[in-house]
Amino acid sequence: MKSIRKKLLPFVFAGALFSSCTSTSDQEASSTGMPALKVSENGRYLTTDEGKPFFWLGDTGWLLFNKLDREETEQYLEDRKQKGFNVVQAMVLHTVPSVNVYGDSSMVNKDISRPLVTEGNNPEVAEEYDYWDHIDYIIDKAAEKGIYMALVPVWGSPVKDGKVSVEQTTKYATFLAERWKDKPNIIWLNGGDIPGSDSTAVWLEMGKTIKAIDPDHLMTFHPRGRTASSDWFHNEPWLDFNMVQSGHRRYDQDTSSNEKKHYGEDNWRFMEVDWALDPVKPTIDGEPSYEGIPQGLHDIKEPRWQDHDVRRYGYWSVFAGAFGYTYGQNSVMQMHSATDSTTAYGSTELWTEGLNASGASQMQYLKDLMLSRDAYFDRIPDQTLVAENGEKYSRLLATRTDNYAFIYNYSGKEMKINMGKIEGDKVKASWFNPRNGEETVIGEVENTGVQTFKPEGEEKDGNDWVLILDSL
Repeated sequence: MKSIRKKLLPFVFAGALFSSCTSTSDQEASSTGMPALKVSENGRYLTTDEGKPFFWLGDTGWLLFNKLDREETEQYLEDRKQKGFNVVQAMVLHTVPSVNVYGDSSMVNKDISRPLVTEGNNPEVAEEYDYWDHIDYIIDKAAEKGIYMALVPVWGSPVKDGKVSVEQTTKYATFLAERWKDKPNIIWLNGGDIPGSDSTAVWLEMGKTIKAIDPDHLMTFHPRGRTASSDWFHNEPWLDFNMVQSGHRRYDQDTSSNEKKHYGEDNWRFMEVDWALDPVKPTIDGEPSYEGIPQGLHDIKEPRWQDHDVRRYGYWSVFAGAFGYTYGQNSVMQMHSATDSTTAYGSTELWTEGLNASGASQMQYLKDLMLSRDAYFDRIPDQTLVAENGEKYSRLLATRTDNYAFIYNYSGKEMKINMGKIEGDKVKASWFNPRNGEETVIGEVENTGVQTFKPEGEEKDGNDWVLILDSL
């Protein structure tokens, strides 16, 4: 607990208290020069306000605000910056109330409409921070490192349990929006691992209220596993882009009779559905299977998802039309520490060890590849490039513009490709290695008929490659 305490003040709707709630320096945050994000003109991707492509490479640091102190926060954010991540997804409230590593509670009397804020703010003294000051510190620290914070206002579980009413939501959402509307690196994730059909009135009120006060930050809805925000909220004016939770189950585990979609591991199918919707909105897989988590999630005796699995989810979804990808690692997403008395989903390593999971280092190569060619906003998914396709792990996913094409091959199988889909009498063919980001030129190929390409190595799951075709 803190050795220095300040006068405790419940949040109320008064201008003076709003000013005291915006604890960390907005002038400091704005000096980071982080550009605002918006939806591209064609409605498919994200761009900066300067018109530059923004490829979302997210990490799930769900319990960052609750479990890490300031020194640990610096370690985590710096690691993710070095590995190329530019978004961190985190829960503002995991429970109602939530308590952080310093022992600070988020609420007065477990009432979400009464955030527990304190007078004053000395950024040099951690002991003088309250729950909300600590989140301010993390948001600003992320901005210094060029990282956007995708914030879940309150996780779905306490809402489902009846701890959040619509009336409370209005007050709480107002508090959040007023506090962070001027931060440069905010993205709103309404919801939180819950179907939009559960507590719908709360999610509608949360989205409407935040967006009315903070129209300049993007917002989506983080849904339950094997569902998409578009299942409920695609036409809502506050929803700027769609988010999918493709989930953590294998093909044979996706058997529940009450599931709307039975895609198994085929997260690309969600992208195809969202791509075809009207009006056009960007889409992303915001929670695929995490590296190091049991397949199926709940039985810790099951095999664990590995680096090649998270690579597959990433390339499949992006090549099917997603504007980015969110990676997750079992120990990191829960910030599992040595002082924890319990652990979720069989995590046996500390979050500091989980930072170095091989998949985390490999995600930056996907971002680098997608930003390596011109005409970023002209890219479309185009499976007609594939002359002979397979199912499940043998599925090839292709994307292109008029001047290049990428085809992802998870198993190293022989590929038969329909040529003539991009410009030029000849094309330069290359192999891209998702494990290390290296690009190796194959040579010039006639851009006509069906051409056959065979990646290096034996055909097996995880011998994944991207075939690149560039117009000459």
